[in-house]
Amino acid sequence: MRGIIGKKVGMTQLFDKSGAVIPVTIIEAGPCYVTQVKTADSDEYNAVQLGFEEVAERKLSKGERGHLKQAGVPNLRHLREFRYKATPEFKIGDVVKADVFQEGELVDVVGTSKGRGFAGAVKRYGFAGGPKTHGQSDRHRTPGSRGAGTTPGHTYPGMRGPGHMGDARTTVQNLKVALVDPERNLIAVRGAIPGSRGSLVVVREAVKAKKK
Repeated sequence: MRGIIGKKVGMTQLFDKSGAVIPVTIIEAGPCYVTQVKTADSDEYNAVQLGFEEVAERKLSKGERGHLKQAGVPNLRHLREFRYKATPEFKIGDVVKADVFQEGELVDVVGTSKGRGFAGAVKRYGFAGGPKTHGQSDRHRTPGSRGAGTTPGHTYPGMRGPGHMGDARTTVQNLKVALVDPERNLIAVRGAIPGSRGSLVVVREAVKAKKK
């Protein structure tokens, strides 16, 4: 599965040939280095490990420094693995740039959503809240009943309610690539992606794209 690691730059807009406005998110994609290649013969599955964002040597652990030194690549902060169905054609030390994708392609973007702290059920899950008439004064934003009384006598695990919102791995699927600029390592995808500006994202080919 083709993919690349990058950072979210922010949102802007482009104009197509007809003059229509296209909202896009700019991603600083790569350059990434191939730090490890796995094959079915040696590791029982095919995969490529990519590294992104050069950092000072002191910011890496001894194991990370040794792993990257053996691969002959710079000191990289982020490592991610991409699985392939067949044996990958990459070699250790290869550089992957934004042109791994083409304009018009569908991709999935994986990132960490913005943290919202502790949130109630109305904000967290879109509950309607209680009625706002008939004298009610303090139940406008409550989730309401979430279970029976005597049987089972408790609420089941996983019931939706108040709790920590956001700051979780999130995937947005089937986003169309609107622009690819390999010289500046930029990819623009149509629509919004998870995370705040400067957050780490993974762009990979869409797994649920409709085949024509």
